[in-house]
Amino acid sequence: MDGVASQAMDLLIIGMGTVFGFLVLLILATSLMSKFVGFISRPEAQQPSSPTQSPQAIQDQQLIAVISAALHKHRSRKH
Repeated sequence: MDGVASQAMDLLIIGMGTVFGFLVLLILATSLMSKFVGFISRPEAQQPSSPTQSPQAIQDQQLIAVISAALHKHRSRKH
C-alpha cells in the first residue's frame, strides 16, 4: 500500500509542477507580447485641432440642448 501512495504523491507533484510551469510560461509570453505590441503601436503625433467643430461635438451640443429643454419643461410643471 505504501508504494501506491508514493506513486500517487509523485504523480501529484509532477502534475502540479507541470501546470505551474506552464502557467509561468504563459504569463511571461503574454507580458512580452503586451510590451511588444505597445512598442510597435506608439501613438502618432497629434495634429493641431482645426477651428471647425467635429460632428461628435455638434451632436453633444444638441444632446445638451435637448436635455436642458426637457429639464426646464419638467421643472416648470406644477405638481
